[in-house]
Amino acid sequence: MSTRVLVVDDEPLLAGLVARHLQREGYETETAADGIAALSAASTRSFDLAIVDVNMPGMTGFELCRRLKQHDEQIKVLMLTARNAIDDRVHGLDSGADDYLIKPFDFAELFARLRVLTRRDASLRLRLTAGDLTLAVDRGTVAVGGEEVLLSRREFDLLKMLVQRLGSTVARSELLAEVWGSEHFQSNVVDQYVGYVRRKLEAAGSGAQIVTERGVGFRLLAEDDR
Repeated sequence: MSTRVLVVDDEPLLAGLVARHLQREGYETETAADGIAALSAASTRSFDLAIVDVNMPGMTGFELCRRLKQHDEQIKVLMLTARNAIDDRVHGLDSGADDYLIKPFDFAELFARLRVLTRRDASLRLRLTAGDLTLAVDRGTVAVGGEEVLLSRREFDLLKMLVQRLGSTVARSELLAEVWGSEHFQSNVVDQYVGYVRRKLEAAGSGAQIVTERGVGFRLLAEDDR
């Protein structure tokens, strides 16, 4: 699966240019013109990386970085700014930014910094946790309180997507596209597999709960979130 990057800049020409260069390098990209649009995108789709301009109208890049991290603590944020003041860089890092790049920049340096962020995060992404659930992504296994629960590959992929979006509703269409590879399957197949996973987690004594959002999709609640 391609690395997903959200490019946030109020200059549409620059955002489009960055996105096109990233696409040539094999990244999957989406652009947003401000913080509100970026948060809306992040609420409906998961991103591995965000490239965020500091100086935007309304919500600053600093605030956006903080809120993106609150929504998904695993997302890596690279801040872009034309300002070279040390206190701006410190402010950005204090807001949760993982790296900082001064505009104008060379795309070779941008790509190098993104590769570093991706490598730094790779080992952490091999293991996902939610309450008493631990998913070993590289092995396709899940454990409840340390005891392994046997799931089929499709059941595991469904649960993984819900864990990655913990607390947020994931639409049936998204689950069909990601887990089954197409939105054109009958949507009731998702309900069927959610039922399988629910029963297996309950039998294992998990405190996690998959909640049905009628007419929309499903969301996972860890025990601490209920």
